[in-house]
Amino acid sequence: MQKNGILNRDIAGVLAKLGHTDRIVIADCGLPIPDEVPCVDLSVRLGEPSFLDVLEVLTFEMETENFIFAEEIKDHNPTLWKELSGRDLPSRLVSHEQFKQELLHAKLIIRTGENTPYANVVLQAGVIF
Repeated sequence: MQKNGILNRDIAGVLAKLGHTDRIVIADCGLPIPDEVPCVDLSVRLGEPSFLDVLEVLTFEMETENFIFAEEIKDHNPTLWKELSGRDLPSRLVSHEQFKQELLHAKLIIRTGENTPYANVVLQAGVIF
């Protein structure tokens, strides 16, 4: 994949401002989004864009040191969890309630059209040096 940058100017602007340990969330279309956290809504119809499409682009363009998932993904979305766990991502699992608390620390939530359960992740920024 060739690096072209992020075309969405709102997402690109937030990425440019990220510091070490800052967080961005990729969310399915059903995740409750706190009013106080900025959201870029990319959803156009159910399933589009998909969670994995957005995750692939962001992880290509963003230095990420940790991924946080709700532990419920293992039981309620095993197909997606199998795909994610096969990518050898440095990650941790938290309860869905704790995951929703993590949203309050995000610089941005990116809402996708994903319509499968628990297709959400917190990406914690790393450093390039």
